[in-house]
Amino acid sequence: MLEKGLAYKKTQIVNWDPVDQTVLANEQVVDGRGWRSGAKVEKREVPGYYLRITQYADELLSAIDTLSGWPEMVRTMQRNWIGRAAGVRLAFPHSINDGQGRTIGEGRLWVFTTRVDTLMGVTFCAVSPDHVLAKRAVELNPELSAFVDSCRLSTVNGPAMSGRSKEGVSSGLYVDHPLTGQSIPVWICNYVLAEYGEGALMGVPAHDERDFEFARQHDLSIRQVVAIDGRTYDPQHWSAWYASIDGSLVHSQIYDGLSVADAAQAITAALVTKGLGERKTTWRLRDWGISRQRYWGTPIPIIHCRQCGEVPVPYAELPVLLPTDCIPDGSGNPLEGHDGFRHVNCPKCAAPALRETDTMDTFVDSSWYFMRYCDPDSTTAMVGSGSRYWMAIDQYIGGIEHAVLHLLYARFWTRAMRDEGLVDFSEPFKNLFTQGMLLRECYYREGADGKRQWFYPTQVTVAHDEKGRPTSAIAIDDGLPVVIGGVEKMSKSKSNVVEPKQIIDKFGADTARLFTIFAGPPDQSTVWSDSGVAVAYRFLHRLWAFAYEYKIASSSFAEGNKGRAESKRLRFEIHSLLKQINIDFQRLQYNTVVSGAMKMLKILEASKVDGPLFLREGIGILLRVLYPVTPHITHVLWKELAFEGGILDSPWPEVEEEALQQEEIKMMVQVNGKLRGSILVKTGADLKEIREAVLADVSLRVYLGEQAGKMVVVPNRLVNFIV
Repeated sequence: MLEKGLAYKKTQIVNWDPVDQTVLANEQVVDGRGWRSGAKVEKREVPGYYLRITQYADELLSAIDTLSGWPEMVRTMQRNWIGRAAGVRLAFPHSINDGQGRTIGEGRLWVFTTRVDTLMGVTFCAVSPDHVLAKRAVELNPELSAFVDSCRLSTVNGPAMSGRSKEGVSSGLYVDHPLTGQSIPVWICNYVLAEYGEGALMGVPAHDERDFEFARQHDLSIRQVVAIDGRTYDPQHWSAWYASIDGSLVHSQIYDGLSVADAAQAITAALVTKGLGERKTTWRLRDWGISRQRYWGTPIPIIHCRQCGEVPVPYAELPVLLPTDCIPDGSGNPLEGHDGFRHVNCPKCAAPALRETDTMDTFVDSSWYFMRYCDPDSTTAMVGSGSRYWMAIDQYIGGIEHAVLHLLYARFWTRAMRDEGLVDFSEPFKNLFTQGMLLRECYYREGADGKRQWFYPTQVTVAHDEKGRPTSAIAIDDGLPVVIGGVEKMSKSKSNVVEPKQIIDKFGADTARLFTIFAGPPDQSTVWSDSGVAVAYRFLHRLWAFAYEYKIASSSFAEGNKGRAESKRLRFEIHSLLKQINIDFQRLQYNTVVSGAMKMLKILEASKVDGPLFLREGIGILLRVLYPVTPHITHVLWKELAFEGGILDSPWPEVEEEALQQEEIKMMVQVNGKLRGSILVKTGADLKEIREAVLADVSLRVYLGEQAGKMVVVPNRLVNFIV
């Protein structure tokens, strides 16, 4: 990657966790705090290594359309994160000098816009707190430094900015409008990020909701330049049509009357002629910063030599292994103080040198770990022949929290390996299923250093109001208050995980598995419920008790009663449930698999009089469909009930079409929409036969009156009389 320019080093403004003392990726910053430490994140200029993922931006974007086995929501999230935007890069001229009297940026403040048609509506320009003009403004007016410093104590995650208040201060600097020459004030704003675009933008409050909000807050001019017939513009209140690309230009001098599209063409041409603009495609995607100042992670194979500079570790000395005697204690990267690891000789000149102590973001490992599963015993290659046989993955299952970065990095890494000749495919995952997360309450205290101390739910006492809503909490150990952090995904770092051993010791492993799977649809998040665990346990207890009773009573059953009408109906229900369970297994809806199994048990419990043939078939089906969910109890019951062989080796139960054929069907009967009873009719009965069956039922006849009224039939399911 270094040799191809796909990996490189640069200094850039990054997220810095002052407690963990490491760089954080954007997605590791939550509400301005480090996802692990909870400390307020700062912005710092830190040198680090980057992977040029932007080199694959076009391919990564276009290939999303081929991922037909992925949820559309995830594909949309990937598109938005890559963020291709076609527009115009344009300059606002200025004569602002630095401290040495040199014109800053060659007298140009560059911005990028996808709405160049609104250029005549610019009333201010906004720059990031790290922009060169912002730095100059602070030099000229030190009072601005407080605001700039406060902006550094926040996340640099672009998507997170959408929900933040739009704050800013006037820089006292001005630039010129590129077409009119009008003087435009420059503001320093917290919602403009240095690493996105040019680190600056043109403010058009009349036609951008963010700019409108900011202009109203700071009493800036709002100038309408796009109008739609029949609509009146109100600069006091935002309306969605203000951002429309329909309509024509107004208050735009020579461009008045042009459509938005025609105006964009004309204004772009004027900017190009003046040397102040160019058409450009930009990407929201940024190169992947992989440097982390911590012990865990893959070592970055670079040696720093005073004479030779940064020298890659020779191939013969790869891989670089971490020392095993480091103990992370939260005081920074322990590799910095490990002389045996750090001090080496330069591979080029043999002079004393220092090994790089940054390690790679662990997303690097998760970008290709699945390749190693295909060749776990390979010791001679990064990936072996197994990956060519097994990859790409037919079905990938992962949390929705990884819908962007992990999947995007894996797609990029696979392409990098492809271009190196290591694999012969581009997309690692054919089909994707995003499962939900288990959620639970969390509690914490915030220390003076900004670090949060998390408490397990079992370590706190919670007070509730009359409606059962939590109002306050205290720690059991010291009786002092703790903050109720709300319901969050289970995480060891937040101490809100459920220890499986506790459930297993009390209820058994099968109960833990059954509840987790039955808690809800696997693609949705579910709040953990201790009472739900008890429900799962009671179901397995019923299953065990039923199997025991069957084993005891089976010797007294009479043979040959499988063909009875009642048995046929109940057998129909079992095989109907089996048919749906098979469908649910295929579509990964495991919670309804469990629901179907519970219905099976209820049918079997009510069918003890039907004899051993029917019951044995039904029990055999039930145990096998439950086996993937609760392997222990089903294994034992299969053996205790003397089924042939082991349950693991038994064939999956097949739906018998003969069992789904019914001589009679049960139809529910309503009168004026209210359920009044049911009838049994022959399969395929016509309307006359159905009406006669209802009228023949004395318990139903009392609701129908003399004429019985109009009859509406839902075939094989429902009869409704309107009287």
